[in-house]
Amino acid sequence: MVYFLEVLRSKLSLNLWYFIFMEKKKKNPVTSIQVAKLANVSQSAVSRTFTAGASVAPATKARVLAAAKALGYRPNVIARSLISGQSKTVGLVVAYLENHFYPLMIQQLSHALQADGYHVLLFMAESGQQDAVIEQILQYQIDGVVLASVTLSSHIAEECANIGVPVVLFNRYVPDEVQASTVTSNNEAGGRLVAQRLVQAGHKRISFVAGNVNSSTNQDRERGFIASLNAEGIELWSTAIGKYRFLAAAEATREILAKKPYPDAIFVANDHMAFAVMDVIRDEYKLRIPEDIAVVGFDNVPESNWGAYSLTTVEQPLTEMVAATAEILLQQMKDKKVTPTHKVFDTQLIVRKSAEI
Repeated sequence: MVYFLEVLRSKLSLNLWYFIFMEKKKKNPVTSIQVAKLANVSQSAVSRTFTAGASVAPATKARVLAAAKALGYRPNVIARSLISGQSKTVGLVVAYLENHFYPLMIQQLSHALQADGYHVLLFMAESGQQDAVIEQILQYQIDGVVLASVTLSSHIAEECANIGVPVVLFNRYVPDEVQASTVTSNNEAGGRLVAQRLVQAGHKRISFVAGNVNSSTNQDRERGFIASLNAEGIELWSTAIGKYRFLAAAEATREILAKKPYPDAIFVANDHMAFAVMDVIRDEYKLRIPEDIAVVGFDNVPESNWGAYSLTTVEQPLTEMVAATAEILLQQMKDKKVTPTHKVFDTQLIVRKSAEI
C-alpha cells in the first residue's frame, strides 16, 4: 500500500511538472524573428515597424502588422531598451494631486512626451522623501526626471548629472549650483500684482493664506505680495498656513477669522486652497464675497471659472510651461548631456467676481 502511494505521488508530481512545462511552452513569447519569417521581411523591418518615427515602406509595414496580429506578437520594450541603451521612459515625481493644476500638467506633459516616443512613470513623494524616490526611479533606467511640486538636493542632482539623466523642476527652482533645469512662472511678480490691485480697489486689511512655507513658489508669491503692500504703506493684516491642502486651508481661514475686525481681502497662495477659504467664509461665517471679504487665488485652474466660485486669480501659463519642460527634457535626453536651463514665464491677473478690482 505504501509503495502504491509513493508511485502515485511520483506520477502526480511528474504530471504536475509536465503541465507546468507545457504551459510555459505555450506561453513563450513570439519573437520578431518569427514575425519576420512569416512576413517575409528582415528582422530590422519588423523593428522599424514598431519604432515610432522610423522609416518603413507602407507595404512592408502592412505585411509586418498582419503577421504580428496572426502570431499575437507584441514588441518587447524592455529588451529593446537594453539594446538601445534608452528606456524611452521619464520618471515624474509629484507630492500631491489635490491641486488640479498638477493633473492638468501631467496630462499635457504625457501627451507631449508620447508624441516623441516616450512614456511617463509616475511616482508620489511626500515632502522630504524626494531624494529616496529619485534613487528608486534611477533603478528603472529612466532617461529623464521631472519634479513637480517637489524639489531635490544638490547631491542627488549631481548624481543624475553624472550618469547623464537630465532633471527638470516644474513650478519650482533650485540654487544655481544645483545641476538641474527649472521651469517656473514669475511668482514674485504675481504676488506684487495681487497686492497692487487690492490696494487700488481700496482694501486695507489684507491677509495671506500661505501654502508650503518651504517651497520656492510660496516664498516668492509671499515676498512679492508683502513687498508691494509695504510699498503702499500697508502692513499685512494677518497670515495663516494652508500647506497647499484643502482642509488645512479651511482651518487657516478659521484661524484668520477668529479675530475681529475681519480682513477685507485675502490672498491665497493657490486656487485649490482658495476654494476652501471661500467655502468657510460663506458657509460657516455667513459673510459675502466680495462685499465683506474679497478673495484672490493663484494658478487659474479650470474650476476657478465655475459659477460657484468665479475666482479672481493669477494665471500661470500652464501650456507654455509644459511645452518648455518637454522641450528641455527631450533635447537633453537626445544629447545625453545635462545642461541646466532656466525658463521663467510671465503671469497675469484674471479678474472675476470674488474680487472685482
